[in-house]
Amino acid sequence: MTEASHAKAGSGSGTITTKDGTQIYYKDWGTGQPIVFHHGWPLSSDDWDAQMLFFLSKGYRVIAHDRRGHGRSSQTDTGNEMDTYAADVAALVAHLDLKSAIHVGHSTGGGEVARYVARYGSGGRVAKAVMIGAVPPIMLKTDANPGGLPIEVFDGFRSAMTANRAQFFRDVPAGPFYGFNRPGATVSEGVIDNWWRQGMMGGTKAHYDCIKAFSETDFTEDLKKIDVPVLVMHGDDDQIVPIAASALLAIKLLKKGELKVYKGLPHGMATTHADIINADLLAFFKA
Repeated sequence: MTEASHAKAGSGSGTITTKDGTQIYYKDWGTGQPIVFHHGWPLSSDDWDAQMLFFLSKGYRVIAHDRRGHGRSSQTDTGNEMDTYAADVAALVAHLDLKSAIHVGHSTGGGEVARYVARYGSGGRVAKAVMIGAVPPIMLKTDANPGGLPIEVFDGFRSAMTANRAQFFRDVPAGPFYGFNRPGATVSEGVIDNWWRQGMMGGTKAHYDCIKAFSETDFTEDLKKIDVPVLVMHGDDDQIVPIAASALLAIKLLKKGELKVYKGLPHGMATTHADIINADLLAFFKA
């Protein structure tokens, strides 16, 4: 890997327009080896603040986009599924001409990373990948995935969104997302408010469709195809994406996978325990 392959300076922020006319917002800061961050549902690139600042200070080029329908990107009513999400990332990567990039995805973003790397990661585009509290191989309980969550869980998400999205988007971060519903938890009202702010910036149709995308997409074949090193990070108290039906299965499908389990940590551990997560990410990047 030569310095010339990833020395181009970041541009601050901007948008690209995809083939179907969707505008994808992105941030692009610094120089050096690029790290591309993929956020979870229903958030935005702002969810990576603690990682963007840290890795920028370590000499990396840091890039994060708002998925279509989320944050500052177009509030799309179509294309809110994993194939299009991955194609949108490929368009952004091509626009920025990223080489030897590291792709880091949280939750839904971990699924996006799996599909992107499997389909578009060849030709020197991708050096490594990370999945944090990620949804692969598949969240939904099926005959082939008996340990998954029943469809009623996700129907409940859809019902809550339809009835009162604003309240639902308070209840999720105030409760299970960050483990703030656990005895003795140190609750941050600012973190809850920031989750709500990010969620309410996005489009309700795209968020509604994305529930199906993150819960019913099967990433089994994607994981099998990935031939770069992958770090799988998961809290064993993840109440959103239970570890037994996600990370513990995903690691068995990866050719070059490494699993790190975090005792007692929640789904949103990259925010609540950024110091721990950032240190382990840095060690993986440098290995």
